[in-house]
Amino acid sequence: MSTSRYTYLGPEGTFTEAALRTLPEAATRELTPTVSVPAALDAVRSGEAAGALVPIENSVEGGVTATLDELSAGEPLMIYREVLLPIAFALLVRPGTALADVKTVTGHPVAQPQVRRWLAEHLPDAAWSSSASNADGARLVQEGRYDGAFAGVFAAERYALEPLVTDIHDAQNATTRFVLVGRPARPAARTGADKTSVVLWLQQDHPGALLELLHEYASRGVNMMRIESRPTGEGIGRYCFSIDCEGHVTDRRVGEVLMALHRVCRGVRFLGSYPRADRVEPQVRAETADAAFTQAADWLSRCLDGRV
Repeated sequence: MSTSRYTYLGPEGTFTEAALRTLPEAATRELTPTVSVPAALDAVRSGEAAGALVPIENSVEGGVTATLDELSAGEPLMIYREVLLPIAFALLVRPGTALADVKTVTGHPVAQPQVRRWLAEHLPDAAWSSSASNADGARLVQEGRYDGAFAGVFAAERYALEPLVTDIHDAQNATTRFVLVGRPARPAARTGADKTSVVLWLQQDHPGALLELLHEYASRGVNMMRIESRPTGEGIGRYCFSIDCEGHVTDRRVGEVLMALHRVCRGVRFLGSYPRADRVEPQVRAETADAAFTQAADWLSRCLDGRV
């Protein structure tokens, strides 16, 4: 296995590369772009890379389906870090291009909802085509295949383009969440401001099935931060659920949730416990703190010993 290489959604100049370079360990790794999220993760599965940074969620568009699907299928992988990156786009063009000259534009599909209103106001007649990534869109503009690309302003120099317009975003404070993924091993150490991710498959579809899963979290005071359904490929109406919650697997309340889910679900894929990028610590009620579980276990032990 290569312990010195990290892969990421390329080519060079993507927001994913920018997010990866915020990690201290990136300075000591060989950073290799790939053509897609599956390619980045497959490099980890095959041992060609120690880790891959991929986008998983956007505050405007929601979950990145390619990442969610890859993490729920194939050889298991684990999340070890997350990165939050504020997102603003620049319209990159070849030198000498005016706004009136822009008739065709491109960018990653996740970018389109974040610039849709700007496009309608400033380039209402421009035709949009999706590209594999925002940086790949910049490359296509460099090659003359499109007039403009929505990408990070930092990609302009890499592809010999000019930022015609900068700081484009329909929603203020738009943010993309990225995760550093590696092969399964011991989870990252508990920090007190952590997140735990799983994928769940229902035992069978029946009224209240999803409610039963949610109850396992609610009854133990574990706050769910994200839940998304994804088709399993087994037929219409068959879904798995990708879930993030507050807390670490070593927290008693979180461990109890995972054990309960393992009992009632057809399948549970543990994707890891890792530090929250925003470093926000959860508000834990006294009755669901670790001390409460310890006291309850001590009480049960006294009952069994006839010491109540």
